[in-house]
Amino acid sequence: MLSAKTFYKILPGINKIAVVRVNGLGDYLFIIPALYALRAAYPEAEIVLLGKEWHVEFLTSRPGPVNRVIVVPPVSGVGTPPGSVEDMEQNEQFFRQMRREKFDLAIQMHGGGRYSNPFTARLGARTTLGLRTLDAPPLDLWIPYIMYQSEVLRYLELVSLVGAPVVTVEPTITVMPSDIEESYRVVAETEHPLVAIHPGGTDPRRHWPTQRFAVVGDALAAAGASVVVIGTEDEGYLVRSVIAHMKYPAQDLSGKLSINGLTGLLARCVLLIANDADPRHLAEAVGTATVSIYWCGNLITTGPMRRTRHRPLIAWQIHCPICGIDVQHDQCEHRASFVATVPTEDVLEQALDLFTMYGE
Repeated sequence: MLSAKTFYKILPGINKIAVVRVNGLGDYLFIIPALYALRAAYPEAEIVLLGKEWHVEFLTSRPGPVNRVIVVPPVSGVGTPPGSVEDMEQNEQFFRQMRREKFDLAIQMHGGGRYSNPFTARLGARTTLGLRTLDAPPLDLWIPYIMYQSEVLRYLELVSLVGAPVVTVEPTITVMPSDIEESYRVVAETEHPLVAIHPGGTDPRRHWPTQRFAVVGDALAAAGASVVVIGTEDEGYLVRSVIAHMKYPAQDLSGKLSINGLTGLLARCVLLIANDADPRHLAEAVGTATVSIYWCGNLITTGPMRRTRHRPLIAWQIHCPICGIDVQHDQCEHRASFVATVPTEDVLEQALDLFTMYGE
């Protein structure tokens, strides 16, 4: 193993870099600064993202640090849950194809490495780099995966082992004309100033109550905002709950936008009020102001770096509201909200402040 203490220089002969990140939108956004750092260190290298189908749709023809996307088939623990059924013949064919790519450097940006480090090692790259928990096998170069660290800074620290300099600490996404055009098909161009509310997220423990979102939405509508409530089709019940509790009209956009269309819509918004979830991170990446509700631990790992345009409100709840277990050290089966303790007036104060600044 090459020690992280001594190896902070550009590697010679790096013409093709594989980056393993087989997961969701927010996860991709967190590695963008690290990808730009790699681009600065290896300007002539091809950066190939090993990801999912949605990466192809989202990144093809979009300016950015990734040159090409290769879709990873279902591999247990890498893009699919551990123990998932695999097509072994398909996977063997995939790894043969990857070895034919002749990657000079393969970087595991997929987590602690228990499953993703063996995956990365099978790509056949000349040098491998990644994160490592205590139960994960090492790659050629690695840093320890410690839970409470900013995800953006985690991956910048990782690529610094191969001489990649910090270019930016804020993820950015180029908004394409096609993104805006898709959003116009759902929300008229004349709607302005737009404010979006996102009451969903993958973990219900990070859901602020929909009635509270409704209060904030009404206050912004009274101040002159045109309010839209966004979410996936599965989050439609949350979207409808917000709108049902509002006194002012708001548009239900649940399930009506692709990731590209959501990018265009958020770029048109002056403000997003949201839980800690993908739309909040996307809004930041396209330059839209945000007010967000965070559980304290997640603020460390995924919170915004700046406060001029981004105002996170923090819930300090660490014990399950139902059984009282300390979730810093153990887990329970309950999914009650850990962020309901964030006061409505605090969110409202920050939302109105940002709307006053950017809602002209």
